[in-house]
Amino acid sequence: MKNVYGYVRVSTREQNVERQLISLEKAGIPPANIFIDRQSGKDFHRPAYQRMIKKLTAGDVVVTKSIDRLGRNYEEIKEQWRMLTKELGADIIIQDMPLLDTTKSRDLLGNFISDIVLQLLSFVAENERNNIRTRQAEGIEAARKRGVKFGKPAIPVPENFSDLYRSWEQGSITINEFARLCNMGRSTMYKCIGEYKRAADIMAKRGIRKK
Repeated sequence: MKNVYGYVRVSTREQNVERQLISLEKAGIPPANIFIDRQSGKDFHRPAYQRMIKKLTAGDVVVTKSIDRLGRNYEEIKEQWRMLTKELGADIIIQDMPLLDTTKSRDLLGNFISDIVLQLLSFVAENERNNIRTRQAEGIEAARKRGVKFGKPAIPVPENFSDLYRSWEQGSITINEFARLCNMGRSTMYKCIGEYKRAADIMAKRGIRKK
């Protein structure tokens, strides 16, 4: 006799599992057969999902509310779909996508429809990711044209930094005095000195004299 399992996944921003649980309970899945994972944005370890997989045998059914519960991206979703249906021989029901129900059509046509839907979803997702990257690049370029600066802000240095640097280099002042006169800590001071030396080297190679 086949077993039916429900799978619920929520991110930290969602938290509420009620909507998914209600949907699974309406499908007649007993609470003991429902597995719930909560994850952070960076962490995708799914202990409950792994426990469910270990219980699955050929002919069992996995029910979940939406297809994105199976993975963070569509490459991952396709891999989980393949593993569940091909390797383990289980069926999958995606409640909000009736076409993705392998219990209804196990023949060639049913598999073909499922594959087409998955490929279409992957295509849409990939296009959306590309569009997001394009919009981000266009936004950054537009911001740059408006004078918006990106990256770490430059370390502010006093106008007489070059004179103070020479005094420190000649031993007239200590590194602590140098840092105090520039109103910065020692670690920041050393970073500043490193940047100053690199800039001086570049300018020397180009034949530019640093003031």
